[in-house]
Amino acid sequence: MDLSSLVATFGGAVWSGVFFIVAIAVIVAVHEYGHYIVGRWSGIHAEVFSLGFGPVIYSRVDKRGTQWQIAALPIGGYVKFLGDKDAASAPDQAVLSGLSAEERRHTMTGAPLWARAATVAAGPIFNFILALIVYIGLISYTGVATDAPVVGRVNASPFVGETIQPGDRILALNGTATPDVATFAEVASKLPATTTISYSIERDGKTLDVQGAHPFLPLVGAVMPRNAGGDAGIQVGDVIVQAGGIDVAAFTQLPALVEATQGQPIALKIWRNGEIIDLTLSPNRRDLPKDGGGFETRWMIGLSGGMLFEPQTRQPGPWETVTLAVDQAWFTAQSSLSALWHIVTGQISSCNLSGPVGMAEVMGDAASQGLFEFMGYLGMMSLGIGLLNLFPIPVLDGGHLVFYAYEAVFRRPPAPAVMNVLMLIGLMAVLSFMFFALGNDFTCK
Repeated sequence: MDLSSLVATFGGAVWSGVFFIVAIAVIVAVHEYGHYIVGRWSGIHAEVFSLGFGPVIYSRVDKRGTQWQIAALPIGGYVKFLGDKDAASAPDQAVLSGLSAEERRHTMTGAPLWARAATVAAGPIFNFILALIVYIGLISYTGVATDAPVVGRVNASPFVGETIQPGDRILALNGTATPDVATFAEVASKLPATTTISYSIERDGKTLDVQGAHPFLPLVGAVMPRNAGGDAGIQVGDVIVQAGGIDVAAFTQLPALVEATQGQPIALKIWRNGEIIDLTLSPNRRDLPKDGGGFETRWMIGLSGGMLFEPQTRQPGPWETVTLAVDQAWFTAQSSLSALWHIVTGQISSCNLSGPVGMAEVMGDAASQGLFEFMGYLGMMSLGIGLLNLFPIPVLDGGHLVFYAYEAVFRRPPAPAVMNVLMLIGLMAVLSFMFFALGNDFTCK
């Protein structure tokens, strides 16, 4: 049984929480392992590696004297190094005072500055590495489209009659030549929104003319988690044949039809496996990034379009795969930081920020669509948590790195009293942020 079947069988609410916990456990384990392994390499001894907080459910001590444990509250985790008072790595002066100079070298307090900085930075860096590994895996699994517009697989549609087949090379659309994928996409985007398009194809060495649905027919290619389309019951593979009483032949017709509703419910007729289904959908207001920077507010239904056919793919080489993965990670990071900045400055709605309940719903919805989608959102979440931990806020990894930078410049750490005050302020800021995001989960939709 795959993930989508599991969610469908046992219901969404419970399994949203389960998949969220699974995702968080993986991300936290990778983050904390980064702290642990780089600390170990740097000569800093870890006393406890905990996945979760609270009462310990399972534990074992390895040959290096580190206790590996799983605790009852699965949201989070920590590494407690020698000489730490608690999970936040505050120094325990009572323990430190009883250690020899050699033993103090194996604590966070007594280790050289470079070792402490590397150990702290390793957590977010390992989150970035996890995201890249996920993106590399997804790109390797799907491949990339070939340069020529060759049909790999034809998606089901309401069109009846002889049409394109796997292996066909599309030479022209309505008489306009399509020598490569880029030209095909440009020509297809300019086609009239009609239910039938003429395809000139090359098949088995022969040139043929066949009919087919619009290349960008109103086929649902993806259902965005925690959005209107999923709430209405729309599924990947559905074809929207009518919206608000208006026949739809191309996906490009939908944005204008949805925007015209101004958030009012819109009646849809859906073609699904040869049957027509009536659904009603209520658009959500969303702030979306623009190509030139900034955001625009639009009414959205949380669907992305597919194509009549899946293009033939090729397996990219290692360097191309890594480059594409880095580009994806960079775009995700830029978009996330830009969105947060626009929320803080009031340029877009704070409802674009989700808390743990919203994130759980996203992971549950992603899992309901399959392992591929779940892994994609896991990579995105890992990247986001890595970025968040680098913010220069005391109690976060970025705050510790700021303290270390101060120490590097002034040759001494900040005064303990100052650090205590800053840590308290940082803790209050993080908790306030968390409660604000949690409130959005219940007040925003």
